[in-house]
Amino acid sequence: MPAITGAHHVAFTVRNADRSAQWYGDLLGMQVELKGDEDTVQFRVLAHPDSGWLIGVRQYLGREGGAFDEFRTGLDHFAFAVRSRAELEGWEQTLREAGVAFTPIAETPIGSVIVFRDPDNIQLEFWLPAGQ
Repeated sequence: MPAITGAHHVAFTVRNADRSAQWYGDLLGMQVELKGDEDTVQFRVLAHPDSGWLIGVRQYLGREGGAFDEFRTGLDHFAFAVRSRAELEGWEQTLREAGVAFTPIAETPIGSVIVFRDPDNIQLEFWLPAGQ
């Protein structure tokens, strides 16, 4: 069976590409690397300078889109990995300072997690696997 080496990027459908790019850039320290404004879609691709992780945001023009709802078929949530408990605690402080609503660190059988949402209500997490 062919192998995969991990994840490369994720792309989210959003209501406003510029607003979402600004939000992800400000919160996560990402920078817009590619920008497109076409007749039917506006997109921004952001890169994290240290990890190289990519996030795309896509706004489909002429389409009505409501807030994200994880109860519809499709994405439930997306988790960003962190390396240590100290980093997870640092994200709590960063979210607090940025005025982003979040759950305090929760312990699960498979790891520790902070849950928060982007401007389109997409559920996001900072995730520390158990044992790290």
